[in-house]
Amino acid sequence: MQTEELLFFDPMPQALPLYQALREHVAAACPDLRVKVSKTQISFYHRRLFAMVSLPLRRRKGWPPCCLVVTFGLGRRAESPRILQAIEPYPGRWTHHVPVETTGDLDAELFAWLDEACRFARSKR
Repeated sequence: MQTEELLFFDPMPQALPLYQALREHVAAACPDLRVKVSKTQISFYHRRLFAMVSLPLRRRKGWPPCCLVVTFGLGRRAESPRILQAIEPYPGRWTHHVPVETTGDLDAELFAWLDEACRFARSKR
């Protein structure tokens, strides 16, 4: 893990263990993973951007106070009560936002979406 990734969690250090567990899965599922840290998010790339992690520093109504916001892109709209927002910024490209509050939220459903997002990004030219 990069130093920049650790520093990203200075405003909310209690979210770091969630990120570490999430990143471990993503790195194992996508061995050629590239990670880019910016001021507002940590981005995961294969050939293209496929997922991001951010902190809810400016929370929306109904979002938990301490969590990771996991964002990923799919070629379809995923349906689940866990998805707080899904938008279609481009035809055939859906962006989903899922809060992760506990390690229990890092489950097979979320990992399946992230794996699908990596495959979807890999398929794009």
